[in-house]
Amino acid sequence: MISSVRGTAVHVDADAVVVEVGGVGLHVAVTPQVARSTHLGDVVTLHTSLIVREDALSLFGFETREELTVFGLLLGVTGVGPKSALGVLATLTVPQIGDAVAADDDAPFRRVSGIGPKTAKLIVLQLAGKIAVTRPAMTGGTDAATAAAIPAQVVQALVGLGWSERVAIEAVDAVAADAPDPDRSSVPALLRRTLAALGPARKEPVSG
Repeated sequence: MISSVRGTAVHVDADAVVVEVGGVGLHVAVTPQVARSTHLGDVVTLHTSLIVREDALSLFGFETREELTVFGLLLGVTGVGPKSALGVLATLTVPQIGDAVAADDDAPFRRVSGIGPKTAKLIVLQLAGKIAVTRPAMTGGTDAATAAAIPAQVVQALVGLGWSERVAIEAVDAVAADAPDPDRSSVPALLRRTLAALGPARKEPVSG
């Protein structure tokens, strides 16, 4: 695994930089922001992810370790490939991504080229709890409000995946009643349990 590269920029494109390391030029895909700030002859350090495919080895580079971490998280979302994940980081900063996920707001992700509504929703759901939120934590009833919002988010996800709202609500209520506390307080965990209860092809109401 190539986790970082440091060397001289010998070629710069709109979305890639060739970094010479020990006499070898490494082609690194980067965001347009990184490409614009890199000039020929600059000594650059990039945190990298090596993507291995049957027909190619591709390096993706980032200025910060946080961006690299988020890139890895995005790759874990169904329907998000390396180019789409790079596109998210080209459009949104890490704090903006964290805030959008915390607010259950998939609109910023829908603005990314190649990200459709269903994939945007999955990004929000599957990154929930995995990215630090930048805005100050609120006090008082925040925990209770967040806990109450989790079933609603799962219902919204199920509707987005094709289930009727009535079936989704009944299923989530039934599953949440029996789920342990850690799963009730996690959107991804509660969603997985509810999908398992509904079954791959069954869309009848789930009784309590």
